[in-house]
Amino acid sequence: MKSLNFALVLLCLISACSTSEQKEMTKEKSLPEGQTMTENGIVEGKYDAKAGLEYYFGVPYAKPPVGDLRWKAPQALENWEGVLQTKKFANRPMQNKLWDDLAYRSDTISEDCLYLNIWAPVEKTADGLPVLVYIHGGGLMAGDGSELRYDGESMAKKGMLVVTINYRLNIFGLLSLPELSKETEYNGSGNYALLDQAAALAWVNRNIAAFGGNPKRVTIAGESAGSMSVSAHMVSPLSRNLIAGAIGESGAVIHPTGAPISLKEAEKTGSELMKSLGKSSLAELRAMSSDELWKAYNEAGHSRLPLTIDGYFFDKGVIDTYKAGQQAKIPLLAGWNSAEMHGSWGLMGEAPFEDQAYQAKVKERFPEHHEEILKVYPSGNKDEIEYSATMLASDSWIVYSTWKWIDLQREYSDQPTYRYLYSKLRPPLVRDKDKPQTKAIGAPHACEIEYCMGNLHLLDHYWHWSEEDYAVSKTMQEYFANFILNGNPNGEGLAEWPDANQVDGAAPVMIIDTQSKSELAKNENRYQVLDGIYNN
Repeated sequence: MKSLNFALVLLCLISACSTSEQKEMTKEKSLPEGQTMTENGIVEGKYDAKAGLEYYFGVPYAKPPVGDLRWKAPQALENWEGVLQTKKFANRPMQNKLWDDLAYRSDTISEDCLYLNIWAPVEKTADGLPVLVYIHGGGLMAGDGSELRYDGESMAKKGMLVVTINYRLNIFGLLSLPELSKETEYNGSGNYALLDQAAALAWVNRNIAAFGGNPKRVTIAGESAGSMSVSAHMVSPLSRNLIAGAIGESGAVIHPTGAPISLKEAEKTGSELMKSLGKSSLAELRAMSSDELWKAYNEAGHSRLPLTIDGYFFDKGVIDTYKAGQQAKIPLLAGWNSAEMHGSWGLMGEAPFEDQAYQAKVKERFPEHHEEILKVYPSGNKDEIEYSATMLASDSWIVYSTWKWIDLQREYSDQPTYRYLYSKLRPPLVRDKDKPQTKAIGAPHACEIEYCMGNLHLLDHYWHWSEEDYAVSKTMQEYFANFILNGNPNGEGLAEWPDANQVDGAAPVMIIDTQSKSELAKNENRYQVLDGIYNN
């Protein structure tokens, strides 16, 4: 049902208090160490003088999206009395643990999941410290801001505030239906995952000064679905004016990697899902408990729901936004890993790495363009085919979209753009360290997260790290921290990382490995061929 409250919610999402208003907030009363006054009331976290940090975990940024608020834009919080305890991670969103490396620290799972976590240095500055907001990955199907690899302590010790957020996922975060669209002022639906993220960014903009942060120096970052989300916020009218910098690790919402589809298509997909759940109306879906809905959704086969050009979060397509020059014109640091998806998973399946089988798979995937593809992903002997299949699987899944995002930002913004290729081979699992190891083709998807966040030590029970791994982590974290602090990754003791916007033609790329160095981009012909095929 439409209501006057919608205008208030919209204002909450896209408006920001002035810096002076935020400073006044902190002056309302003198609070003990570890307590902070937010716009809705006092929160109490953990104060660690030895670490020089304050920790606020499970801070609410919107009302719980339950009951009638299921599949609605996040609603503004109500004020609370007294002191709200924020010392432990709150509920993670409804999900299955799809991958072994999801190391949650949250105890519970619930639709009531709109919370964020803050690591804040005790030492404040007059102008406020830079802020990193890290958006977790997981395919918009899984993940949690409490995961060990996203821990913000190591980054916060570099002189910034770190925020991780939870947001609705899967059917709870992406469902679009004609009935849902009729409920909204903008006559659209879906994208609740992104609307939650936008609400969290707006909350940070209004409240982070109270914790010692500068709302005008917010950098958003993420990997995989988190990186896709970062690219989405750069084009969204709800959030593109709330960010000062962006970091993308493997992924952008550009075809064929999760680009938003038309509202009509999304509503059709949602209606088909509703029918598969044995329901015929929105009221029936909302009457289901969280567990009932989740069970039915799982039994329907984990239907992956799309992002939507809803006329609200996305007012037009991503490419169209860039061509109109309406994206956030901010420094961008982005890249991908050297072997995001192995060829057996992403192309060949059970087929052998042999010429006839490889060519057949390429023709099956690209029936009208297989000859063009084979020129840049050539056949050969077994090793050469395995390499080509891995590069094609990686590029067509997530590398090309990231390349295109960087290319668009270079073309339509005069702000610095820094591109990387993460190439450090992953060490063996602790449980496998004494087993024979097959050398990998390259660095797989998601393996860089704990390196760039400085969190190898939190996962030493899982991976058998070497001194080389810690050295690479130190380098990568320094680059990322410098970018967040200064808008430029370069710093003392680091190999020079050129701004790709200052170079015509092939972009300079920072190869992050045991010996990190910048070189001109290779394999641009692969991405250009895909660009012609995808017609972006």
